[in-house]
Amino acid sequence: MPSSVPISTVSISTAALSAEISATGAELVRLRDRTGADLLWDGDPAFWTGRSPLLFPMVGRASGDRITVAGKAYELGQHGFARTSTFTLVRSDAASCTWRLGADEATLKRYPFAFRLDVTYRIDGATLHMEAEVANVGHAVMPASFGFHPALRWPLPYGKPRTAHEIVFEKEEPAPIRRPVDGLLGAAQFPTPVRDRHLGLNDELFEGGALIFDTLASRSVVYGEAIRVDFPGMPHLGIWTRPGAGYVCIEPWQGHASPEGFDGEFGDKPGMVAIAPGATKNFAISISVSPPGS
Repeated sequence: MPSSVPISTVSISTAALSAEISATGAELVRLRDRTGADLLWDGDPAFWTGRSPLLFPMVGRASGDRITVAGKAYELGQHGFARTSTFTLVRSDAASCTWRLGADEATLKRYPFAFRLDVTYRIDGATLHMEAEVANVGHAVMPASFGFHPALRWPLPYGKPRTAHEIVFEKEEPAPIRRPVDGLLGAAQFPTPVRDRHLGLNDELFEGGALIFDTLASRSVVYGEAIRVDFPGMPHLGIWTRPGAGYVCIEPWQGHASPEGFDGEFGDKPGMVAIAPGATKNFAISISVSPPGS
């Protein structure tokens, strides 16, 4: 059963990796390797206060920050409300914890569906597993999307200069990418910046906002030769930073912002999944750390 005592953070660890998770947003707020080196962005408000927010029930933004369900409009801001909600701790042990958020009067005013969201963090050796289970506890089909948004240090604390960091994709990525336009998915397509599976990182790459891979071949990437992010069930990917900031976000998504010009039913928004009454849908990624010399 969920704990009756409010808990603000939980720490979990193995000999190779440690993590801290906040009750606010069930957000990963610290990730350290076996030496204690920080791998996650520190939330410096000069750039961005986020660290690894969870995006639910929507990834990105809807036109006018409104969604339409059965012809009725609801105010729902960018990335939904999970990232600012207080979760309840369901269980924890030395290397894992599970947090829960359920529908209430406040969420129903923005997203008119009865849901239960359980988020589990588990460390196995030098790998952090992050899994979200979305349950439809209502009586109508429930449209939803979900995204992970971890902000990893750039540069990583392993001696390489910032300009030497790159992201290596599992597969070739020949499809064009998209960019955001006022928070929406821009209609324009741009040539892929990935060459021979490699994406070299520099600030100029992000002057037009996030790189949005809405036609993605890969389901894993390696960042800085030290961190592998696996996302086998997530079909979309965003890569983002604010130019000059000390992080890069590697964001596996199910779904993305509304396309420019889309103003239809929420369930028809591209990238949504339909969860039947009584059913659940799982979304998961893992972050594996292999420091140089390990």
